[in-house]
Parts: sequence; structure tokens; C-alpha cells
Amino acid sequence: MTEHNLQPAEVANGCFKEAVCIDAGRIYDSCGDKDCLEDLRVYFTECNQRVIDQAINVRSRSAEVISVFLDVEAVPFNRGFYSVDMTFFFEVTVDVYSAPNSCPCTISGLAMFDKKVILYGSEGSVKIFSSDYCDDENDYQNRPTRNLPKAVCQVADPIVLSARLCEPCDCRPDPCCCIPNNICSRFGGDLGGCTPGKILYITLGIFTIVQLERNVQMLIPVYDFCVPSKECVSSSDNPCELFRRIQFPTDQFFPPRAEDLNCDDKPPYPRGGCC
Repeated sequence: MTEHNLQPAEVANGCFKEAVCIDAGRIYDSCGDKDCLEDLRVYFTECNQRVIDQAINVRSRSAEVISVFLDVEAVPFNRGFYSVDMTFFFEVTVDVYSAPNSCPCTISGLAMFDKKVILYGSEGSVKIFSSDYCDDENDYQNRPTRNLPKAVCQVADPIVLSARLCEPCDCRPDPCCCIPNNICSRFGGDLGGCTPGKILYITLGIFTIVQLERNVQMLIPVYDFCVPSKECVSSSDNPCELFRRIQFPTDQFFPPRAEDLNCDDKPPYPRGGCC
């Protein structure tokens, strides 16, 4: 096997000073997207559902991403490409008014959204064995990884765009859904979906970045953040026009450098320095 002797390298333009060999997750493909999630049904516990049934009006307060379940499967007859199926779980907090000029009651519920994208993840034919260090114990042997790339999803805090109440007779049919137990435990009980009663629909705006990566050994210099340059392939064909005009919040995904924060002028200048 050929040996590689790595020496520090001075570069004329000052981009980097040395090349290093690292074992890291290489991003083979990624996409960034913003979705307007219209009329997501909010599921409540039995106690909170009784509060919704007595409501005459609601006002949205906030929404938070609880978790994202990801599943990666190879795309048939398309070597190297994989479909990433994602299920988003949101905790939605609203103020519920049961009478005019009354104090609101604040409750939380669950909203869900499914999304699929197709990305390139390359191919591999090896099994990877590794262990984790345990203090005062034998190293724990991890299970060998599957021959699939790892999917990573980054989500910014959702923007609550609207919320509305709907009488049971006015709502579209909504089949009962199976909600994982670990999600239900966050709300302190089962979340219903089949019991007749008023239904709350909420519209959210979310920004996401989805990546497919594999662990490889690379000799690399360091330049800058790798911001996706294309949009995700989404099944939604009816986005909100207002939400489309909101710029992608790059700084929330890629925090500024220390020198960017030392600028005396406020607000800070865009990434790249004070000048």
C-alpha cells in the first residue's frame, strides 16, 4: 500500500495552511426547503379535548419540533439514489377562549406532517464494526451498520401562520392515526383522533435541510459552510404565497464566527466581517 506523508502546506491566498486526514461523515447530497403546512390537525389528550369542545375562539402561541422520524430506502432501478421518508412531530400551544372577554386557557397538542425527498447517497459494500468507550467497563461493541447512508434532518423553529376551529360536521374526514408512545408520554396521556368533537387546524411554516452522508476517510482543507444550492423534491404543489417571500434563515443553521460577533456596529454585518 502506498504511504502518504502529509506535510503542512502554505497556500498563497491564505485559504488553509495544512491538509489533514480525517474520518468523517461526507455529505453526498443535500437539499434545503421551506414548506407551508396548511391545515394540520392538532391532537389533544382527553382532558384538553374537552377544553377545545367548549371553545368559541383560539389564538396560536407557539409551535416546537418534538422529533423527526427518518427512514432511508434505496430507490429501485436508480443506483445510488435513496428516498428519505420523514415524519415531523410538532408541539402546538394555543390560548383557548370559552366565553367573550374571558381569560384564556393555555393548552398544548400534537400536529404531524409527512415529507419525502430523493437524494443521492452513493453505494457501499462494506460492513462497519466499532465500539464505544465505557468507563471502568469493557468497550461496548456496536452492531454492524447497514449498507445505507445516514439521513440527517435539520429543522428551524416553525412559524405559526394561522389556527382555526372546525365543527365536526364541517371537517374533512380524518382517519385515526397511530401515535408513538414516547410522543404521547410528552403530553401525559393518549392523544385521541377518533372521538367526535371540535377540531383545531393549524398552518405552520418550516425551514429544513436534509442530508445523506457516509463515513469516509478524507484528506481535506477547510473553506466554508456547504449551503445547499437546490430545493428538495416535494410532493406539495400548493405552497403559501406569503411564506414563499420569507428568506431562508441561514444564520440559524450556520452560527456566525467569533470575529463576526465582535463588530461594534449594530446590527451586525453579514457573514464575511465588519468591512
